Amino acid sequence: MTELHTLLSDLVAIDSVNPDLVPGAAGEGALADFIAAWGRNAGMDVIVQDAAPGRPNVVLIVRGVGGGQSLMLNAHTDTVGVSGMDEPFQPSARDGKLYGRGAYDMKSGLAAGMLALKAAQEMSLAGDVMLSAVVDEEYGSIGTEALIADWERWPADAVIIAEPSELAISIAHRGFVWVEIETIGVAAHGSRPQLGVDAIAKMGAALVQLEALDQKLRANPTHDLLGSGSLHASIITGGEEISMYPAHCQLQLERRTLPGETAAGAHAEVQNILDEIAAADPEFKATCRATFSRDPFSIAPDHPLVRQLRQTAQTCLQRDVPLVGSSWWMDAALFAEKGLPTAVLGPAGAGAHARVEWVDLESMRQCLEIYTALIADFCA
Repeated sequence: MTELHTLLSDLVAIDSVNPDLVPGAAGEGALADFIAAWGRNAGMDVIVQDAAPGRPNVVLIVRGVGGGQSLMLNAHTDTVGVSGMDEPFQPSARDGKLYGRGAYDMKSGLAAGMLALKAAQEMSLAGDVMLSAVVDEEYGSIGTEALIADWERWPADAVIIAEPSELAISIAHRGFVWVEIETIGVAAHGSRPQLGVDAIAKMGAALVQLEALDQKLRANPTHDLLGSGSLHASIITGGEEISMYPAHCQLQLERRTLPGETAAGAHAEVQNILDEIAAADPEFKATCRATFSRDPFSIAPDHPLVRQLRQTAQTCLQRDVPLVGSSWWMDAALFAEKGLPTAVLGPAGAGAHARVEWVDLESMRQCLEIYTALIADFCA
């Protein structure tokens, strides 16, 4: 068993299910302790930062001699829940794959990053190389937010996120906006329809127009790598009892956004729909507010970091490495908002958030090779 395989097995064996996703779950503390101890034993500088009580980030640092660029590798330590999984914390390897919760998303990238820093200790680099192991990416990203808020402690010139990307380089991902709509009716007994206004029925008009907006968005892709934005109704509630006209109906929806689109613009789209319905129906009354949002991410395909990473990966893999977009949100957007050049490259596998999760062990080895070669070049 290789050092990389052993390290990944050790990481997967530690329960780090996010407690904001699963109340009462273990959280990232034990895994953070392991990473910190591993870094100290390897002779690295180790900084532990509490993103929240019991939710520690760990930053491993290999110091350069000065005068060079510094690079940060980034990985998250939390995982989603394990409902329905068989032995999620008993890593098992077969047919070149390692199975277990977090093996793919993303303890494999974390392990490759840790061993890349170990290799960097033998390089006599000018710049620093760092690994940030952050909490809570799967829910609220409080880990990366805390990391960025204290950036002067670990300033880096660029960030590589080790999220699984099938050994492609992701240079864009969608953002999202959560919007809450409430239609307002008039409560009345079901036997007195002349007195009531049905808030749930009024929401129906909004749902029809929201679906039409989603279809329009998806029929007109505008981004080369990500295609189109989208919109879907997520949760709807309303009414009190079967023999009453409901006075309120609440809808929570999600709008997925592309680079160049804003949370304010997405909110305005929904508000415009409600205004148009109200103009045609005097009984239609509704409120609309954005409750949470995360920006999309993109970096130019010809950015020096992307060119350097791609050339390094192609040299290591001896093949073309494509530039891709990712449909899901990542912490890449938070680093980009800070003004940090950021790109994503990680191993291959399957089963993120699924009952069967695995990573391709050879792709992990290749990631380690790419990270090590990039560090040698970038921080020289």
